[in-house]
Amino acid sequence: MVTPYILVAEDEDALATLLQYNLDKEGYRVTVAADGEEALTQVDEQLPDLILLDWMLPKISGIEVCRRLRSRAETRNVPILMLTARGEESDRIRGLDTGADDYVVKPFSMTELTARIRAVLRRIRPGLADDRLSHGDIVVDRVAHRVKRDGKEIHLGPTEFRLLDYLMQHPGRVFSREQLLDAVWGSDVYVEARTVDVHIGRLRKALGAEEVNPIRTVRSAGYSLDMEG
Repeated sequence: MVTPYILVAEDEDALATLLQYNLDKEGYRVTVAADGEEALTQVDEQLPDLILLDWMLPKISGIEVCRRLRSRAETRNVPILMLTARGEESDRIRGLDTGADDYVVKPFSMTELTARIRAVLRRIRPGLADDRLSHGDIVVDRVAHRVKRDGKEIHLGPTEFRLLDYLMQHPGRVFSREQLLDAVWGSDVYVEARTVDVHIGRLRKALGAEEVNPIRTVRSAGYSLDMEG
């Protein structure tokens, strides 16, 4: 699958860094522009698959960047997701009328934002949003939130589903408990590292003790979805 390229146009350093870190972790290729002028320059240099565009940018506002991109044939269809502190309905309508594909009001959760990004990519560039993941005899349908193993339905709770989804995106890679906590629960949520062990245990049980279990414990390191699983 092609790695989607996202341009983040955001002038708040802390938020731009947070967005870049979390989107990198989700498997996207990310660059950051600190003002509207720089955003337009970066779009000219390489066409993004999606733009996260802050409404209130220095030099050229986000709404004007959106307007300009929509007026040019080569950028008319680039998905644009507006980020803004403006929550009023009239502003939201104005952003969408200018050509934004979606609208997220600050403060927002990274879980919500990444879900919105996936939804926009799925709708506009379906080839970039992988709706199904498979590893060995396990298939994850990310849209229907269903998991099958060897053709049989596996029932998972929401956390176990996100855990399996993340491990299946990176087969063979070993993750520490802390890395899994950040990826699945979020870096802004305080959860004890042992919680990961509990959910891994539930996931293993759901995947079937009688089968070869693909989730391997790596001593002193963490967990891995084994390539041989």
